[in-house]
Amino acid sequence: MKKFLITIGVLISLVVLVVGGFALYLYFSVSSTADRMHAPLEREHSDLREGATNLGEEEPVSFLLLGVDSEDETSGRTDTMIVLTVNPEDDSMKMASIPRDTRTEIVGQGTEDKINHAHAFGGTEMAINTVENFLDVPIDYTATINMDGFEEMVDAVGGVTVENNLDFEEGGHHFPEGEVELNGDEALSFVRMRYEDPQGDAGRTERQREVIEGLLDEGAQFSSLTSVGAILDSVGSNVQTSADSGDMSDLLGYESARHNIDQLELTGEGTRIDGVYYELIDDGSRAEVTNELREHLELED
Repeated sequence: MKKFLITIGVLISLVVLVVGGFALYLYFSVSSTADRMHAPLEREHSDLREGATNLGEEEPVSFLLLGVDSEDETSGRTDTMIVLTVNPEDDSMKMASIPRDTRTEIVGQGTEDKINHAHAFGGTEMAINTVENFLDVPIDYTATINMDGFEEMVDAVGGVTVENNLDFEEGGHHFPEGEVELNGDEALSFVRMRYEDPQGDAGRTERQREVIEGLLDEGAQFSSLTSVGAILDSVGSNVQTSADSGDMSDLLGYESARHNIDQLELTGEGTRIDGVYYELIDDGSRAEVTNELREHLELED
């Protein structure tokens, strides 16, 4: 049987789909998967850009990846928020995970609150506007996944292998130090744990990165159209993205960037305001992450 290279990048806890190979292109051409996934944005492009990004010309591009703790991707608080930039010229990705308790202005609400509330208040559009305001980085595309879908996709690729640096228990599962193989339910517990981790959200972010890279590695090994169909059926049922089928086809030129992923960290300190816990991100840390992402997108200061 003729083999086809399939690369699936599912960002955590949420998830953007980056797929390579002629088989995928054919699959989208004859199925409704892309239509089910497509959730166009109201705007044509970010106000932080002069125009829309041209994927066909392989320009640097950004994604906002949202993991929603609700079966409905259009509502609910985000359990995970990741800004991902891809630069095909140097074949690299940069990922910045925003701590869910980050205190910031919720654009459109006129209040300061936890950044993960933005999606619950105003859906994807409010989440995008809030993240752009927080980081001063344009968001070109979005991908939103409910956490049940995250489990399904890990199972669809046959599980993932991660390197765990902390012995802990979560969700009825034991995760020893060292190399660990995870199914979907185990992977979800693995990325959600934070209270037992002395590094807090930083440790949680590292576990998210481990699972994402595991998904990339496992997805790249698939050569069966039957397997591709199972994965895409899961994606179509659980993921919404502003990228349409044409955009996904153009993303084939970005596939090799998955081999070079740089994790950026937003640091700060926790505090309580009126009895509510917040993460206050250090201005210097935020500026450093902003500069790295903007430089990666080849944006002028």
